[in-house]
Amino acid sequence: MFSNTETGVVIFGMAVVTYLTRASGFYLVSRVKVSGKLEAFLNAIPGTVLVSLVAPVVLADGPAESIASLAVVLTAWKSRNLPLAMVVGIVTVWVLRRFIG
Repeated sequence: MFSNTETGVVIFGMAVVTYLTRASGFYLVSRVKVSGKLEAFLNAIPGTVLVSLVAPVVLADGPAESIASLAVVLTAWKSRNLPLAMVVGIVTVWVLRRFIG
């Protein structure tokens, strides 16, 4: 296994790589003229990352997760309140897992 020193070096290395990735992104964007299409693309990235994280859970897990995701989408669509939609999703999963299994 890893010693404490090796673990620290690995964590430090990951932190440096993460920082360099973010800093290089800021550097590159500051050098490029941001057009309407590029701005739209950059604005869409957070949503696509969220979907890529949530979709496997919704599609691979049981009916509780699928029903909760539908409840989240409907709540967000009707209320335009994302924190409320998140709470509805969490409560829905908890209730369905508790009573359905």
